[in-house]
Amino acid sequence: MNMDTSDDDLVAELLPAFIEEANEQVAAFEQLLLELEDLPHDHDRLDALFRCAHTVKGSAGLFGLHRVVEFTHHVETLLDQVRDGLLQLTPALSTLLLQSNDTIRELVATAQLPDDEASQNVRQALVQRLQEAAGHRVGGAAQACQPPGPAAAVLPPGHRRWRLSARFGTEVFRNGMDPLAILHYLADLGRLEPVACDRARIPELEAMDPESCHLWLQCELEGAVERSQIEHAFEFVRDDCELEIEDLTAELDEHPADSAHERLQAAVAELRQLAAPAAAASSTTAATAAASPRPREGAGPGGGEEGGFIRVHAHRLDDVINLLGELVIAGAGASQLARQTRQRGLIEANQRISRLIEGIRNSTLKLRMVPIGDTFARFRRVVRDTAAELGKDVALEIVGADTELDKAVVERIADPLMHLVRNALDHGLEKPDDRLAAGKPAQGRLTLSACHESGSVLIRIIDDGRGIQRDKVLQRAWQRGLVPQGVQPPEEDVLRLIFEPGFSTAEQVTNLSGRGVGMDVVRSNIEALRGSIHITSEPGQGSCMEIRLPLTLAIIDGFLVGVGSSRFIFPLESVVEVISSRPDAMAVDAHGRGCVDLRGRLLPVVDLRRLYELEPDAVERHSIVVVRSGTRQLGVLVDNLLGQHQTVIKPLGRLLRSLRGIAGSSILGSGEVALIVDADALGQIAASATRGPATRVVADPATMPPPGRPESGPPSRTPSPTGNPAPSHNAPTAQGHAQ
Repeated sequence: MNMDTSDDDLVAELLPAFIEEANEQVAAFEQLLLELEDLPHDHDRLDALFRCAHTVKGSAGLFGLHRVVEFTHHVETLLDQVRDGLLQLTPALSTLLLQSNDTIRELVATAQLPDDEASQNVRQALVQRLQEAAGHRVGGAAQACQPPGPAAAVLPPGHRRWRLSARFGTEVFRNGMDPLAILHYLADLGRLEPVACDRARIPELEAMDPESCHLWLQCELEGAVERSQIEHAFEFVRDDCELEIEDLTAELDEHPADSAHERLQAAVAELRQLAAPAAAASSTTAATAAASPRPREGAGPGGGEEGGFIRVHAHRLDDVINLLGELVIAGAGASQLARQTRQRGLIEANQRISRLIEGIRNSTLKLRMVPIGDTFARFRRVVRDTAAELGKDVALEIVGADTELDKAVVERIADPLMHLVRNALDHGLEKPDDRLAAGKPAQGRLTLSACHESGSVLIRIIDDGRGIQRDKVLQRAWQRGLVPQGVQPPEEDVLRLIFEPGFSTAEQVTNLSGRGVGMDVVRSNIEALRGSIHITSEPGQGSCMEIRLPLTLAIIDGFLVGVGSSRFIFPLESVVEVISSRPDAMAVDAHGRGCVDLRGRLLPVVDLRRLYELEPDAVERHSIVVVRSGTRQLGVLVDNLLGQHQTVIKPLGRLLRSLRGIAGSSILGSGEVALIVDADALGQIAASATRGPATRVVADPATMPPPGRPESGPPSRTPSPTGNPAPSHNAPTAQGHAQ
């Protein structure tokens, strides 16, 4: 294989890593720019913004992506003037930079595709706007990219001349740095001449290590350049470079001006030859430089957390989670067999294994936990652009950005949040004139907040707009036949109507709303995550969309109960308490709904046996598991309490997905299938029972067994909710698994 083919293969192998890293830089660029709109004089953010563009440009140059390099250069030039205080970061300039950032993102995504005329025209129009914003004539910035021409005999006002001497260490290439990129950066700052390299430091060809750097660079730089800018150019190689900077402003350049251009061309060609053998090694390290921070000098093992990050493909982590679920199942089965043998030593050994499995479970699930702040931050751009399109002034506030939840949940909640944010901007928040007329500040406020509550994640989308117009919603519901004409449902039921398919109160169809296909998708997507959504609204004051989600979609702690021979699991975080009741102490309707009087308040109850038409089973006493359903509580009538266990969540089959009140399934240690109860869905089933006549009984708190302590009942064989008979099994600490 010749060298060219080998290099091409290596570049093709490393290019995906560059694209991933460049996308991260582009995303960071957008977030920093949006933050700078509120803090335009934050120099740290300005420097970070410039470094994002500079990193993308430098890395793209290593892979020969000239379209990315050429366009990003203009963005970099404009940002440099903003950093120097020559330009102010106005909203118009921010809009231009955001559009340019979108173009960089597109150029990175299409890096391996041929360029087309339409894209060229769009880029050329943006380049012209960037040049005009920077105060250059059309083509002026393009000329700055070209090698500098003859030096001026007299320095213009504000210009300075510097002499640079840089001795690069042998590890520069291995650390992912390219001296040629630094030279191009200096050429962007001003006129660079003359450039010379010390060939005496280069070993003979037979003794040369192509991955080692032996470059000693000397040059002079003229322009409106400060010492700090030059030092910034060598910022990433300061530990591997001896840099000397001498101010020659008071002196005149004695070198012939007409030969400066030729000397620079020769020096650049020489640098290319020197850098070419090490390009592969350099690009390898550059592609992962951001993912693996360089440790501090002198830091030994355990000397700090720097350099402790590693990239792992998501599918590999998913495989570990799946195997962990199978391990939980196997461990539960082994524990059950150990208890049946009644051998004390074997039981204790299995208990130790179970504790280790639980520790592995907790540690592994933490690997999938990510902060929701990154998802929230994406909406800064959405709020900015949508508000401008609607002619509204909206400030976005983010609260609880460090709240963590499962990566799979974060990825799947982004689209529902997008619908809710756009809905709040379009329907909720008013235009400045309308807000002033209503006695409100001209600027509206939209808040995205997240927090942990009762073992789940609570996300709120709050706006201080006009609120949901109840009369308008009810009028539209009457027109569409969703509610009988003239009927006045409770407030909560009226607000829930906006989630009906095809429902919309918009007078006309726009780019944002009017087709009625958004909110019903929001509800279905949230329910698919085993979550719930609740709405509160006050006319003239605003609305709050409250989303409650599980921390993870894989493994949860569950509370196992028995109804006859069938097994059901409640998510442990939803269980409030357990009370006891006699079978004849409560009357239920044909759908299994009833009520009990719990300490002076009416508690709706659902009988799982009647709800799922299970065969009757004679038991002396029932248990009522009180669970939390959104902001309310309800009781679930069961026969036996079988204790707490780890639950690996399995999806329901196609035939059982329409089963009301069931969110999934799990496999117990005995091999039985248990159904996971959806408390929110059961709450909707029981809601109507609180509005009609019902027999009321008083539960005896003194008979309340604690969750986790089994309450046994006589064994029997009745059809399970899945339609297959299951053997009765009242294991005190039955363990299941989830995935």
